[in-house]
Amino acid sequence: MHRITIFKRTTKKDGVIKLRFRLRDGRSIDLYHKSDIIADLKSLDKFTEEGKPKPKVSVYDKDLQAKITEVVTAMNMAYREMKDKGMSMTGYNFESTIDKILHPDKVARAEARTLLARFERFAKEGQRDGLFGVVCSRQYEVIRKELRRFLIINKIEDILPADFTADILMELAMFFRDEYLYVDRWSTLYEDVKERNKPKERRSQNTVASKMSKMQAFFNDLEDKEEIVKSPFRKLGKERKRVVLKEQYDDPIFLYKEELLNLIASEVPPSLQETKDAFVLQCAFGCRIGDFQSLTMDKVAVNADGIPYIHYLPQKTKRELRSEIETPIMLYALDIIKKYRFEFSVLNYVSGKTGYNAKIKDLLEYCKIDRQCKVYDEQLGDYTFIPLYKLGSSKLCRKTHVDMMNKVQVNQYAAGLHSEGSDAVNRYTHLELRDRFVLMCAAFDQPQYKVDNDLEMIEEGQNGEV
Repeated sequence: MHRITIFKRTTKKDGVIKLRFRLRDGRSIDLYHKSDIIADLKSLDKFTEEGKPKPKVSVYDKDLQAKITEVVTAMNMAYREMKDKGMSMTGYNFESTIDKILHPDKVARAEARTLLARFERFAKEGQRDGLFGVVCSRQYEVIRKELRRFLIINKIEDILPADFTADILMELAMFFRDEYLYVDRWSTLYEDVKERNKPKERRSQNTVASKMSKMQAFFNDLEDKEEIVKSPFRKLGKERKRVVLKEQYDDPIFLYKEELLNLIASEVPPSLQETKDAFVLQCAFGCRIGDFQSLTMDKVAVNADGIPYIHYLPQKTKRELRSEIETPIMLYALDIIKKYRFEFSVLNYVSGKTGYNAKIKDLLEYCKIDRQCKVYDEQLGDYTFIPLYKLGSSKLCRKTHVDMMNKVQVNQYAAGLHSEGSDAVNRYTHLELRDRFVLMCAAFDQPQYKVDNDLEMIEEGQNGEV
């Protein structure tokens, strides 16, 4: 059981001191609290270590006793709360929790004004007002957690937006890039982070630029609302700002048609079968991983021509476009859908050492898809060649699909993957589902077929069909 005592280090007999308290629980917990109590040493001498009047002492400072009791009670409540919530037993968490108990109004007012609280409010309001989609909102939440860790590590967790300078902004960019260096040294900050989500290597420049772009949007909003005079991004200077926000992209990497067809025809061990089926199915649709995970049998329909297709609102753009994507289902894809009914356990986890992306790499390596691909290495400052299987991920599906469709003169809109209006897609804006089905079957070397509403094949000539 834990014990709270007054921690008195002075040997003086006269004068006053500011009281400190100590909480111990076994050998592993040893926490301290600096109170605001100013106590006269002679008055304090009439109390035990636990802050209670000593035996046989009848005359003592009752006001001091009340203050001590209030602090001890708050420490007990804070410790119980930390244990109930599974919080890290750090001095920072202990002091913060005590402060919230003793000064709830002051803490609430102070926290509402901090950079972190304001960023959280910005993200929530953006989602509420329809400015961000589901995917973007998740990205803001990830950045909020990273920003919190950055502020704590640099001991500026209470910083106000107006005090966030251009120099701090550059430090934040470096933290986004090299956060993996802090995981071991600040392990308590990552206790609530799943192992697969902990940064383990330097992030790419594009990832850092994406995070910094969202920080820029946040500060621009504060500037527009006149909560700050000038965004720190405006104080970076043109060159530093260009470096921080610069995104670079290599030529897209995808499976060649013969590589995908060989993969579809390949026999794989049972441990990779579900991964193979999910991967080649996603290649047939070309949808983003979030949309692919959300597909169910309710998203399968059959048109009047007997062509089955999937239909869904893409998460990334549904707030702006509200236009369903309709993608015909080729024969090999229909077989997989009937087999799994979109219930792929391999899609439960996408990232991490055992997630979908990692298993895609294993699948491609097993099938000897090892074509050398040119990739820019930021640390080397030069291009290097990497086997294609090492670059495997769910993003490969979308790129493969688009490339195969382009090679039968079907652009992204015709494949159901892009919005109408681009100069590059005007030629195909009036292609109907039947036309796209014909072209997709040609692109993937698949036979054309028809089904009834139960997804059963309609034989040629059946019910007057040709």
